[in-house]
Amino acid sequence: MYAIVDIAGQQFKVTKDQKIYVHQLEGQEGAQVSFDQVLLIDNEGDVKVGMPTVEGASVKATVLANVKGDKVLVFKKNRRKGYQKLNGHRQCFTQIKIDEIVGAGEVAAKPKRTTKKAAAAPSDEAQA
Repeated sequence: MYAIVDIAGQQFKVTKDQKIYVHQLEGQEGAQVSFDQVLLIDNEGDVKVGMPTVEGASVKATVLANVKGDKVLVFKKNRRKGYQKLNGHRQCFTQIKIDEIVGAGEVAAKPKRTTKKAAAAPSDEAQA
């Protein structure tokens, strides 16, 4: 199961237990965040596409860390003029871990219980 979600103006394809870096979000480390801008959900072939978003769908995540990215150097120069300028920049990011993807009209996924009768029924049909 995966979803395409809009987080801080960018679109990400996310799955359960995935760790991603997004533009800096409000929230401390360990805080729970929820994203309601879900554009698409694919549940093993059952695709729900939103117009523009899927109603009632959300992605829940945990903030792992607030970090800075690699330094990007911007160098400007004009030939034969003696003009040189060097500028550096480090973007702030937030690392998040996707906890669960809740589809439209669904409750958080619960483990299915199987009974002995339900488990034995398919094997009886296979022998016949």
